[in-house]
Amino acid sequence: MTPVTPVALQNVDLWREQVAEQFRDLRRRHPERFERRLALSWSNWGFGIESLETSAARLARAGLSYIELHGNHYGPDLGYQVEPTLEVLRDHGLSVSGVCGMFSDDNDLSSNRPIQQQEALAYIRREIAFTRAVGGGYLLVVPASVGRAEAYDASEWHRSVEALRLVADEFTAAGIKAAIEPIRAAETTLVHTVGEAIEYIEAVGSPGVQHINGDVYHMQVGEKNIPLAILEAGDRLLNLHMADSNRAALGQGSMDLDTIIQALYLVGHNAPGRFVTPEPLGPGGAPYPARYGRPAPELLDALVDDTVTYFREREEAVLAA
Repeated sequence: MTPVTPVALQNVDLWREQVAEQFRDLRRRHPERFERRLALSWSNWGFGIESLETSAARLARAGLSYIELHGNHYGPDLGYQVEPTLEVLRDHGLSVSGVCGMFSDDNDLSSNRPIQQQEALAYIRREIAFTRAVGGGYLLVVPASVGRAEAYDASEWHRSVEALRLVADEFTAAGIKAAIEPIRAAETTLVHTVGEAIEYIEAVGSPGVQHINGDVYHMQVGEKNIPLAILEAGDRLLNLHMADSNRAALGQGSMDLDTIIQALYLVGHNAPGRFVTPEPLGPGGAPYPARYGRPAPELLDALVDDTVTYFREREEAVLAA
């Protein structure tokens, strides 16, 4: 039997040390790049059907200054109205980071039913207008329906790219960035990794579609290593959805948050207009039913407080090391 040569570190430990060494090196050379802290937002669609007033008050109590709004304009008469929304947010000292676009079978860019593609385009146009009106910087776009893991056919990629091109210039005209989100293969059929998101962005080929919305829950499945995927995304990374490994509050699972924070600083994610946005939705299949659930307010209060506190503690620990 051939003797096995012992290896000092697991691959994951080697990758962690690689990121840590790059982090230490950048701090030595450019300490000024670490003066500004990462901007925390919160994606509110997981709060279900509670009022925006209640959600905004919760986030303000937790010390947040930004909110990622549920893209709930599913029709011309539906969703947040601009002036009432701005009034609520002003009352609680909140600004809009961006809007979380929601794409299902009903508004699917990749659909083989043109009427559903048209619904996706109309939805994107409504959300671009709303995002601009409330001062947000980005709209999250998913290339194929979330909750559908079986492909229609082999032409989904082509249809999705061609459809998004039809509205790509409207992002540029409105000054809104399209942020493509990779989703795990159990929930969608296209774009599961940062690398695939870059391919999709390059295929669309528009200045308005140049950015990525990462999500660590999906990255656990699709990527070799989350911090390395953040480095791969680089300057394209506009927003990062956060939850612990079990999609619960940060600090309640096994996520290596410290190395994620190091990677975010390495790509300059503490620059203005870039956000870390908790979205702890709980484990399970397609999470969209949470849009219309009625969760217990006290549980949401604890979810937000625990997550924000733990993130800031770990960020300060990383920067003090």
